[in-house]
Amino acid sequence: MSDENAAFTPTQIRQAGPAQLAITWQDGHESVYAVRDLRLACGCAICVDEWTGEEHLDPACVPEDVRPLKIESVGRYALQIQWSDGHDTGIYPFRRLRALDAG
Repeated sequence: MSDENAAFTPTQIRQAGPAQLAITWQDGHESVYAVRDLRLACGCAICVDEWTGEEHLDPACVPEDVRPLKIESVGRYALQIQWSDGHDTGIYPFRRLRALDAG
């Protein structure tokens, strides 16, 4: 596996606290995400216009205590998260998750 692919391959996904999700990547880096920030970063067609990229999700409509109820792998490239607010159509590609940690 190339070094580039190691940066986008998770080796562990775990709850890092009541409102945090941690991903350890094959290159050794650990990303820790606030779960509400992940919910707000959903890129599905319900949350973001497919053609314009305009965001439709109103952050005021996402509860402060939103949390993942179920996390599943989508092939070898993404996660799908079922959220406590009923949303479950978003797919979070590993490359996008790693980019969200770049800040």
